[in-house]
Amino acid sequence: MVRAGVLIVGIIPIIFAILIAVPMITQPEIPIGAVVPEDKITIEYTTHELKVISFGVTERTGSLFTEILTVKDDGEVKYSTVVEGYPQPEKKSKIGEEKLKKLTAIIKETGFMEIPSDTYPVKEGIEEYKKSTIKVTLNGKTKQIHWLEQNATENFIPPIITMIELELNQIIKQLNQ
Repeated sequence: MVRAGVLIVGIIPIIFAILIAVPMITQPEIPIGAVVPEDKITIEYTTHELKVISFGVTERTGSLFTEILTVKDDGEVKYSTVVEGYPQPEKKSKIGEEKLKKLTAIIKETGFMEIPSDTYPVKEGIEEYKKSTIKVTLNGKTKQIHWLEQNATENFIPPIITMIELELNQIIKQLNQ
């Protein structure tokens, strides 16, 4: 009889865990229910491929390649690059309403606007690395975050930032096809 009681008490947390996990597994997308047509959003995403150049006693960090992506609330997308200091022709396009809603939902639903603006120092000995910046203006409130690629810093990059970075990199990939 004691074994049956212990078994039942042990199964209850497992049942609750399954009830919580099933909706998360079956619905991996961010819900877009919080996105309203009145939302005004502008996203500016910049990446720099940087290299430390040594001049003996002094060092300087220079950009080898820079990408700039701007997404506006009407779906308009502008993409430009700078290669070793020389600007390349700008590309313009539009993204679909669903993609724009997904980006807005990620920013609104994940708490992106409340992420602290931490600093991400470069690890000792790293000479080439990628630095990214995202500036989001959502309904008049602006949040700007700078971060390095994970292997160039000892600090942890929040998954929210990585999630938004992946979505924006997909847009860049589509523009370059």
